[in-house]
Amino acid sequence: QVQLVESGGGLVQAGGSLRLSCAASGRTFSTSMGWFRQAPGKEREFVAAITWNARGTNYADSVKGRFTISRDNAKNTVYLQMNSLKPEDTAVYYCAAKLSLTALSAAKDYDYWGQGTQVTVST
Repeated sequence: QVQLVESGGGLVQAGGSLRLSCAASGRTFSTSMGWFRQAPGKEREFVAAITWNARGTNYADSVKGRFTISRDNAKNTVYLQMNSLKPEDTAVYYCAAKLSLTALSAAKDYDYWGQGTQVTVST
């Protein structure tokens, strides 16, 4: 079992930055971690993922060059640094985990989910 708690969401102006954190507890060794987001009326979509050893990352095209995923295994925490935010980045952001060695991009591949944190980008 893995428990995930996200934090760091909030309201920011377009062009601004936020850093989301996801604190994991339970069996976290060899877990791949991902960030997803869901806007009102839309399906949940992949944002970024990172392998258990942080040697591999994967990003959605819409966030490449603006978002960076990282992890600190000593703190059992995964981060999502979001820069140059746009109004279309507004969504609830979810952290997810799976006992896997690869950076996964499909929501169906993840076993554990956090409760989500709201990110709102104003114009």
